[in-house]
Amino acid sequence: MDEQDWWVSAVKSAKTLSEIEFVFRSLWPGLFPKPLRKPLFDFPDVVIHAGETAVKKHPLYEAAKTGDAEAAADLIQDTFNPVAIEALKALLNGRKPILISAHAMEGEGVNAIPETFAEKLAEKLDLEVGSGIVQTNIVGHTGSDGFGRLARQPLFDGDVKEGKEYLIVDDFIGMGGTIANLKGYIELKGGVVIGATALTGKPYSAKIAPDRNILKELRDKHGKELEDWWKARFAHTFDCLTQSEARYILRTENADRVRNKITEAEQERDRRGSEEKI
Repeated sequence: MDEQDWWVSAVKSAKTLSEIEFVFRSLWPGLFPKPLRKPLFDFPDVVIHAGETAVKKHPLYEAAKTGDAEAAADLIQDTFNPVAIEALKALLNGRKPILISAHAMEGEGVNAIPETFAEKLAEKLDLEVGSGIVQTNIVGHTGSDGFGRLARQPLFDGDVKEGKEYLIVDDFIGMGGTIANLKGYIELKGGVVIGATALTGKPYSAKIAPDRNILKELRDKHGKELEDWWKARFAHTFDCLTQSEARYILRTENADRVRNKITEAEQERDRRGSEEKI
C-alpha cells in the first residue's frame, strides 16, 4: 500500500474527528507547531502577588488586558504586594536574573499587564527587563476550560542570552502552561529559568512542579497509549506537565475523552480564528 492509499484508507475508516486529525498530523507535522518543554520537577512555587478578585474585578483590568499601559500601571500599583517582594528576594538569594514577561496577544490587543508588571518588579528588585522574547500565537485562554488551555498552548520566539538566568513574569497563572512553555523555550535556547511570579492566580496554581505520585496515578489510569499520543501531539511526555495539568487529566474519565476534548478545543480555536480573519 503506497502513502496515498494509506491515508485515504485511514480517513475512510476513521470513526472520530480525533482519528481524522491524527492522519493529517502524521502527513504534515510541520503544519502543527509544538510547544517546547522540559521536565518541571523541583521548579519552585510561583510567587503570587494578589487574589483574583482584587485584580480581575479592578475597574482598569479590562483596559490593561487589552493594551492600555497606563491602566496596567495603575492596576499594578493598586495590587502590588510587598510581602511577595520579600518572597522573591528570598527566592533570588542575591542572584540577578533577567525579568522576562510573556508578551501575549489577546483578541483585542497586546496584554499590557505582564510587561508593566516586569518593569515595576525591576524597579523594586534592581533587575534588568528582557524584551527579546515574544509569544507568536493567540491562545484565547480567557474564559476557557482546562481542555481549552491544554489544547491551545502558547508558542514563543526570540533571542535568549545563553547561560543567563531568567525570572518569568506573567499577569495570571491558571494551569501553568504559559510558564512551562516559556521556561522550556528559554532553557532549550541555552538560558536558565530560576523561578516565576504572577500578579494573580489561585493559591493552588502556584505549585508548578508535578507530584511524582500524581504522574504514577495518571499513567496507571490512562495507560501508555495516551502518553504516546500526547508526546506525538505536544512533543513531550507527562513528566513535563504542570501539577494542575496532570491533576486535570487524571480527573478525566478515560483516555478517549481526553483525546476528543483536546481535539474539540483545537477545532474551536481554528473556527474562531477563521471568523476573526473574515
